[in-house]
Amino acid sequence: MSRLSSAISHLARVVAIAAGLGAGISMTAAITSSVAHAEVKVGVSDWPGWVAWYIAEQKGYFKKYGADVKLVWFPNYTDSISALSSGQLDANSQTWSDSLGPMAKGLALKTILVNDNSAGNDALMVNPKINSFADLKGKKVALEQFSISHFVLVTALAKNGLKASDVQIVNLAAADAAAAFMTGRVDSAVVWNPWVSQIEKSQKGRALFTSKDMPGLVPDLLVAQEKSIKSKRKDFVGMAKAWFDTVAFIKSNPDEAAKIMAKIVGLPPEQYKVFLPGTRFFDAAANQTAFAAASNPQSLLAVSPIISQFLISNKLIEKAPVFANGLDSSIVADALKK
Repeated sequence: MSRLSSAISHLARVVAIAAGLGAGISMTAAITSSVAHAEVKVGVSDWPGWVAWYIAEQKGYFKKYGADVKLVWFPNYTDSISALSSGQLDANSQTWSDSLGPMAKGLALKTILVNDNSAGNDALMVNPKINSFADLKGKKVALEQFSISHFVLVTALAKNGLKASDVQIVNLAAADAAAAFMTGRVDSAVVWNPWVSQIEKSQKGRALFTSKDMPGLVPDLLVAQEKSIKSKRKDFVGMAKAWFDTVAFIKSNPDEAAKIMAKIVGLPPEQYKVFLPGTRFFDAAANQTAFAAASNPQSLLAVSPIISQFLISNKLIEKAPVFANGLDSSIVADALKK
């Protein structure tokens, strides 16, 4: 999911249910044939919480825990969702919102690990004339419709007594939205880094609301085929253990971590470091909380109705699936056993 480099990247983390489950099968079939030797094929796209899997690969954490893993890179995030849904992958790096659609269609997919939450990397940027949400009423807001950016806007407005109909949404990809904002063609834009940082450095705007203000509502996950979990359980448990080592490495070695991740996406390490503070990487304890009961406000079950309502309101799904059916906490539990 390229939220990091180009206009094409805005397909990243889009709520892609409407794209259909068959898109990209021809491409992924070719990928599958080239990695048929791999025990577990895992889709990865351009987002810090997912690019971090390459740290696990390069630091030898997969081998350390006996996980035979092949990371399959997807320049187009929506193709990775289709690849998992059509059975071309054993698991994929995708959001909870993008998993609810396939689940609602009856596909046997399970979230087995939470990689991160966006904690500031997504933001509602406004020009200096807008000092409050009241000033935003009637103004033009650039974003990609039905994407995570759209969800951020709707959530921000609702938390401040406004509705989506109170603003004028201009449907643009993230890079185009940022450009429209910086040239004054729109009053506001919902974008993610690096555009958030670029706008702030230009002094042409500031963040009125960020994903840090909506904790838990932008979770990035490892989602697996139920049949793959059963047949390749040992590898998935090893992956979870490798992930916890990866998070510890990022925390203790941020410069080296940024260097590894930046090389994957073709950015200078100093630029990539901008993304790390806005990404809350989930360690073992955070994963246990994420898989807790709905009574815990930080759990996936607790935030699911809010995410689902956005999808239903925008006709991206007809009805909410049974959220608990899409969660499998046993992989994390087994990874934490002594």
